[in-house]
Formats: sequence, structure tokens, C-alpha cells
Amino acid sequence: MLTLPIMGKWFNMILSGEKGEEYREIKPYYMVRFKKIFEMYPNSYIPTGMDIKKIRFRNGYGSSRPEFIAECSLDIKTGREEWGAEKGKEYYTLKIHQITERSGC
Repeated sequence: MLTLPIMGKWFNMILSGEKGEEYREIKPYYMVRFKKIFEMYPNSYIPTGMDIKKIRFRNGYGSSRPEFIAECSLDIKTGREEWGAEKGKEYYTLKIHQITERSGC
């Protein structure tokens, strides 16, 4: 399962239901990781958005930090500024469908 660190502000907003997406820059680092678990269009790093996978989000770094597991789908789109995205910039966008487990929070 893919584990992604996330800042406390965004972590808490997702847990409260206020934030429904998490953004990651479109860089080789995430391209490779997401391609390993999400369905992508042939010969590309563009997600089909057709599948839902479990992702572990951890508040900071270290295995003892609070975390939750969420069912997510992946897309590429511009993010919302109030949720940490830069205006007009496209991101890998993890849509949070459901939080299935919580630990330490």
C-alpha cells in the first residue's frame, strides 16, 4: 500500500470531511509510484480514473505518526487554492471517497 505524508492542516481537514482531495505534483517521483497502483492510459502516466485504491495518509514522517487509510481515485486536474493548490496548476489529484481506517487520530 502506498503511504503518503501529509501536513497536519490538510490531514485534519480530510478527517473532518472539509477537504475531499489531496494534491501531488506531476513529477517523475509520483508518476512512477502512482503507475504501480493505478490504471493508466497505455504508454502514459495519465490515470484513467476508473479504479479506486487504498492509500495510507500519514500526518508527517515516521511510523508512529497518526494516519488513516482512504479509498481514493486518481485524476489530473487543477486543484482548489483553499486546499493548498496553486492557481491554474495541474496536479495528480487523489479524490477521497471514504476513510476506512484510522490510527492515532
